[in-house]
Amino acid sequence: MRRLFQFRGGVHLREHKKDATLHPVVPAGLPKRLVLPLQQHIGKPAKPVVAVGDKVLKGQVVAEASDTVSSPVHASSSGVVTAIAAQPIPHASGLSAPCIVIETDGQETWRPRDEQVYDYHQLSRAQLREKIRQAGIVGMGGAGFPSHIKLDPDGKSVDTLILNGAECEPYITCDEMLLRERALEVIVGLRIMRYALNAQRCIIGVENNKHKAFLALLQQVRNTGADFIEVIQVPTVYPTGGEKQLIHVLTGKEVPSGGLPLDVGIVCHNVGTAYAVYRAIEFDEPLISRYVTIAGSVAHARNLEVLIGTPVIDLITECGGNPGTLSRVIMGGPMMGIALHSTDVPVIKTTNCILVNARVGDVPLPSRGDFALPCIRCGACAESCPVGLLPQQLYWYSRAKDFDKVQDYHLFDCIECGCCDYVCPSQIPLVHYFRYAKTEIWALEREKKQANIARRRHEFREFRLEREKREKQERHKRKRQALKKDSGTGGEADAKKAAIEAAMERVRAKREAAKPRNVDNLTEQQQRLVDEADARRARAAGRSNDKENRA
Repeated sequence: MRRLFQFRGGVHLREHKKDATLHPVVPAGLPKRLVLPLQQHIGKPAKPVVAVGDKVLKGQVVAEASDTVSSPVHASSSGVVTAIAAQPIPHASGLSAPCIVIETDGQETWRPRDEQVYDYHQLSRAQLREKIRQAGIVGMGGAGFPSHIKLDPDGKSVDTLILNGAECEPYITCDEMLLRERALEVIVGLRIMRYALNAQRCIIGVENNKHKAFLALLQQVRNTGADFIEVIQVPTVYPTGGEKQLIHVLTGKEVPSGGLPLDVGIVCHNVGTAYAVYRAIEFDEPLISRYVTIAGSVAHARNLEVLIGTPVIDLITECGGNPGTLSRVIMGGPMMGIALHSTDVPVIKTTNCILVNARVGDVPLPSRGDFALPCIRCGACAESCPVGLLPQQLYWYSRAKDFDKVQDYHLFDCIECGCCDYVCPSQIPLVHYFRYAKTEIWALEREKKQANIARRRHEFREFRLEREKREKQERHKRKRQALKKDSGTGGEADAKKAAIEAAMERVRAKREAAKPRNVDNLTEQQQRLVDEADARRARAAGRSNDKENRA
């Protein structure tokens, strides 16, 4: 038996998981249209490589990665691109973002796939990561960080690869059903990821309320003879599924503040990510579908395998939800999910649950600020915080907009799990204040960055002008020295005199060239006109001399 450790804080929640696990997972219905946001991951959005009117095949790349920290997007089904424009997306702001809209043709015609079955050991680790990158796989536990980057240890030694199967939020059971039905595929995906990281050992963490999933994993580990893989049951305490919390429970190691698990020799991935890696390497399938839990006020709570881009309203209707009675729909769990402003938004790569009209008495829900009472300083929030922060102090400083002080209390270590909200007897929306403070600090940092860029540009301009001034002075100095050298013993005065005489000689030559020609045989009238012209020139020259003399 491996010794388990306990993280500080945490809360026990009502699970509400039984209903969605009574039936096996089946594919969701094919929607009439798919909406594929260009950004379904952390990093820069993907860049479209198709145009309106193009016919696309299932699995075809429709948007390529635009940067290292980015991920391509693939068509989830065959059809025709009908729009590339801003569409509502699942985001707390309720704003729209660029999306590719595909009208499905019902044929599900795949793009040509590589039918060769690879032994991943024959691929280099870099080639393996490149295949995972091309498949568009991102972390499917919620964060959405591109997986090929997390599978690159960057020269560091990886002792332990942890697979996170601790699905600790109420209602969500998609990972549990994946482990029940696809345990072997998850194990194979884990082995591929271990090879990419060159990890020494692997641990799969599963909560102790998922007995069937635990037994399925144990059986497949024994069948495959993978003695380097341990399947460990962890306590059902929220938020055990948090990356840092699970690492501490399984290994006793604490990820440093502002650090990464790799800093302590550990890499953590979600079980859904391992399954996607298996499909990508073994069958050349990109990430175009995932398991999603549909629960809450629906006639048939269950898990479906959903195509990425499927509108949420289609899933609610398929599971017996009534579109006319929807009051609140949350994407994700009730603790860390986001309330949707529209049910037309699509399922994306990080969508794990659609929660419909959950009962307020069962779990905390967002937007409780209207019922907030004054803080009674009971300290329950600090006792429940799994990171060991002081939410009460963070609340006061966030409310006062003292953003320097709030950072002194380690605001950015907050994982926004909502435990403090859950236990607060005054129903203060603490996490909302923390998110507000983070957003304001990020905005100030952006403004500071822009100001620093402007300052550096101004300083460089001043430097450039000063440099050009010095260069001009140096050129004049060299020219004077050259003139002095060419003038011999006469010095600079002789050089100037010679230059003036040369200029006067050019003027005299020009005047001679302007005099009339062939004036020997002129008539009296012609001679008179010439004499008059000469007289005018003489008068003009005289006036000019008078002005110079007066001056």
